[in-house]
Amino acid sequence: MIANTSENTRQLVSRLHPVALPKRVPSVRLHPSADVSDLADIGAGTQIWNNCQIRERAHIGSGCILGKDVYVDSDVQIGDNVKIQNGVSVYHGTTIESDVFVGPRVVFTNDKRPRATTSNGKLKDADDWIVGSIRICYGASIGAGAILLPNVTVGRYAMVGAGALVTRDVADYALVLGSPARQIGHVCTCAVRLIEQVNGAATCPECGASYQFMGEKLDWYLETLHR
Repeated sequence: MIANTSENTRQLVSRLHPVALPKRVPSVRLHPSADVSDLADIGAGTQIWNNCQIRERAHIGSGCILGKDVYVDSDVQIGDNVKIQNGVSVYHGTTIESDVFVGPRVVFTNDKRPRATTSNGKLKDADDWIVGSIRICYGASIGAGAILLPNVTVGRYAMVGAGALVTRDVADYALVLGSPARQIGHVCTCAVRLIEQVNGAATCPECGASYQFMGEKLDWYLETLHR
């Protein structure tokens, strides 16, 4: 069962908290059990399901789907048409660009040297640690159960295998597996592993798309430029 955001509730919150609230688009679909801050910005057509929590100042674009038990921390930025499966934790400092797939139980971390207390035994607060950032670029896919450590970027259309531990940047179109994650090849925009040749060319056996290595980068081969 799903329900649209209640305008009456928004008006009540506005009276209790005299701040400018983001405008909630009527087509946003919220499950009644979802806990969504009125300071979060949710785009048109996005669906937020059972027991999700969306914190203050988070931005979620249009056409997204957040499955059961997804946690989105404060100030997280999520683009359009992003699919986040059940049980994913997206912590402060994470940016997910448009058209990204995130499999179930993925964790985006943000603290490189975590401790509960400071050196003098005081419980740490927001000023006692440095937030690490993560960026997932356009069209990338993160497999189920993967863990991403802080200060990494996953490139456009890259694919991170299920259960991988990502400790460093992942190149565009790269396929990485394991703990720590290591690159074993490249993938097409259609998600099929490319067949790579000695001359630097690569082709997709599924859709027939062609690619070309340019130095250490793999670029989509634009046939119109070579006619």
